[in-house]
Parts: sequence; C-alpha cells; structure tokens
Amino acid sequence: MNENDIQTIREYLVELQDRIVSELAAVDGEGRFLEDDWQRDGAQGLGGGGRTRVMSEGAVFESAGINFSHVTGAQLPGSATAHRPELAGRRFQAMGVSLVIHPRNPHVPTSHANVRFFVAEKEGAEPVWWFGGGFDLTPYYPVHEDVLHWHRTAKAACDPFGEKVYPRFKKWCDEYFYLKHRSETRGVGGLFFDDLNEWGFEKSFAFLRSVGDHYLPAYVPIVERRKATPWTEAQRDFQLYRRGRYVEFNLVYDRGTLFGLQSGGRTESILMSLPPLVRWRYGWQPEPGTPEADLYENYLRPRDWLGE
Repeated sequence: MNENDIQTIREYLVELQDRIVSELAAVDGEGRFLEDDWQRDGAQGLGGGGRTRVMSEGAVFESAGINFSHVTGAQLPGSATAHRPELAGRRFQAMGVSLVIHPRNPHVPTSHANVRFFVAEKEGAEPVWWFGGGFDLTPYYPVHEDVLHWHRTAKAACDPFGEKVYPRFKKWCDEYFYLKHRSETRGVGGLFFDDLNEWGFEKSFAFLRSVGDHYLPAYVPIVERRKATPWTEAQRDFQLYRRGRYVEFNLVYDRGTLFGLQSGGRTESILMSLPPLVRWRYGWQPEPGTPEADLYENYLRPRDWLGE
C-alpha cells in the first residue's frame, strides 16, 4: 500500500458520497442537500477536513446527513486503541463516508451506512491499515419483504468474496448494534465489519466498494414502496419514541461517534446522525397484538432472515 492507494480510496469515497446524495435527493423530490466544506486547524496535531451534506425537512427525509471526512492525527484516540493497544502512540489517517437517514413517515425505516479506511504509522515500523464499515436498517413498522430485500442485497454484496462472508458480517452486525441495557437490537441488522486486512489490500478494498455500492440498491426500493403509506399521529408518536433507542446507541456504544469526538473531530458532522425529534417515556410497553408489539416480539432480535 502506498500514497497512490490512499488517493484511490479517497476518490472512491468522494464519488460514493456524490452518488448517494444525488439519488436520495431524487427520491425525496423536494428537499435539497446543503454542503458544508470544513478543515481542521492543525491544533494539537489534528489535520485534514471533510465535506458534510445535510438535508432537513424534505418531503420524505426529515433529516439526512451524508458525511465525507479525511482526517489525520498525531496519535490514535482511546476508542481506536482500546481493542488494538499495540497501536497506541501511532500517527494516523482516517477517511470514510458515513450517513444516517431519518424519514418522516413511520413506515419508512431509518438507515445507516458507513465505509471507512484507517492507516496507523510509526517511524521504523510497517504501517498498519484496515477497512471497516457496513449498513443496517431500523424499521418502526417493519414489512417482512422489505427486511428480506435488505438482507438479500447485503448477501449479494458479500457473495463474490466467499460463502462465509455474509454470515460472518451479518452476525457481527447483530452483535454490534445491540443495546445491552435494553436487551434488544437497534433494528434488523445488515452488515458490519472492522479491522479488515487479512485479504490483502486489493481484495479488502474491493469488498469495501461492494458494500458501499450496495447501499442504495438495498435502501431505495424500500423507501419507494413505503413513502406514500398513510400514517397516523399515534404511529408518528411511536416512531419518535423508538428514535430514542437510536440516540442511546450512538451516544453510549457507537465506535465511530466515540472515535470522532475523542479525536477532536467536528462535532456538527459527528452528531448529524441524531434524529431531529425524539421522545422518551417511562416504562412504556406495547399493547399485546399490536403492530408495535410485533416489532418487539419478531424483529428486535437476531434472526436468520434468509435461512428461515
């Protein structure tokens, strides 16, 4: 791996951000993404910058943030070295595209995707690099065929790389996006991978591209099918309540959020993942036999969606 490889990764990520912004703007039909280019000031050894694109109050998307960043630092923060202590003290480059989409209609799921690259360097030692990322779906009123479509597309992203890849990264997603204090998954999962370098640079980068390229085919058909579904204020109220789980996960567990904040990242871009409106209630439970109970009973737990 060399500087040309790093530039190639950057070019792919910038193009991916452009593509996702363009297609989601077309799906929304009315909203537009505002662009915010930013640079770090170099203080405390922190450099680089990024390009944040945000839609607020669109026709379909109440809030949508799609962020590209390429940042550098004199040493990795604690969130990155907690499970890789041998990397403590190394300077680093980190780049990626991260997005979270919060639709207004409760029948359209929230979605998240991220693809990223890290390299940690130290004088006199070989660079240590890896890829990570994935995508996951958080429905409020799930439709079984939508969940199957999501996972079939996730599997299609993995299939060229071996039959064990989808089960491995699907399981990792179920385990990662799990709220231990609630004993429930954040949604219906998808893919999650990190520290990927055992395949070598070319294959690992190809897998990153496959995951990035499959996000739109996984999500857009679901949005198109559900965006015109009528909804009630009671369903909207439930959506806002369930959005609280999204906030809880991102602020308590999410490795990317913690990395960004601990590495002196740009707070506005990091916290764009949070929904614009949320409600919490004390001790709320769904009524038995309701669609809300169906979510709790049948979707907020790991399942072999394609094997059942």
